[in-house]
Amino acid sequence: MIEIKSRGQLEAMRAAGLVVARTLVALTAHTKAGVSTAELDELAEQTIRDAGAIPSFKGYHGFPASICASVNEQVVHGIPSRTQVLAEGDLISIDCGAILEGWHGDSAITLPVGAVTEAELKLSEATRRSMLAGIAAAVPGKKLGDISFAIESATTQAGDEHGVDYGIVDGYGGHGIGTKMHMDPFLPNEGKPGKGPRLKVGMAIAIEPMLTLGGRRTVELEDGWTVVTADGSRAAHWEHSVAITEDGPWVLTAPEE
Repeated sequence: MIEIKSRGQLEAMRAAGLVVARTLVALTAHTKAGVSTAELDELAEQTIRDAGAIPSFKGYHGFPASICASVNEQVVHGIPSRTQVLAEGDLISIDCGAILEGWHGDSAITLPVGAVTEAELKLSEATRRSMLAGIAAAVPGKKLGDISFAIESATTQAGDEHGVDYGIVDGYGGHGIGTKMHMDPFLPNEGKPGKGPRLKVGMAIAIEPMLTLGGRRTVELEDGWTVVTADGSRAAHWEHSVAITEDGPWVLTAPEE
């Protein structure tokens, strides 16, 4: 069953999404060399709680933090720590979620720490473009596979433009969102158009491509959370929570501007 929301419920999700958006803006301003990922986590939790919301991630299946902070070859679910101090040239993906009055928002960004290579900047931009292509396909009447196909096609196009064969991370993707953070349907980041459930007004989906500069395979570390690229290549992750409306996709976690 895919949860269908009323307009009022989607507006409540937008309020939760704005908490996430404002938190990511604050984190962007504080992401620099010399800052630990634990410091970013503390800032995120304080910002979320000051807004009257609750961090979605903290305690979720035992996850110990309010954000996932994934650095360099870490793809997703990186655990913030005091010992992980950002350095010039790092690439960090920050995933953030908040619950406000029972509704969830979930979004991720990838940020350079100081000067990174052109290849890494293009990787992040390719991932963001793939997300935007997926968002554009989230319209009533289309199928879930149309979103997957749009993400995959945009990835291929960006790779052709940059002369790189970007790896679409295997086994990870987007998901339904609403009264829970992870709900049906699972959204692969590659697929065939016209396949899967039909998209209906009131659905909300977190669209989140994850790309690498190398292969598709990943390994989960002994901490039981952190996912890294098997070949050590750098990764990027972008995500927005998106509602399907009669007027087209509504990005619930977009910044106010």
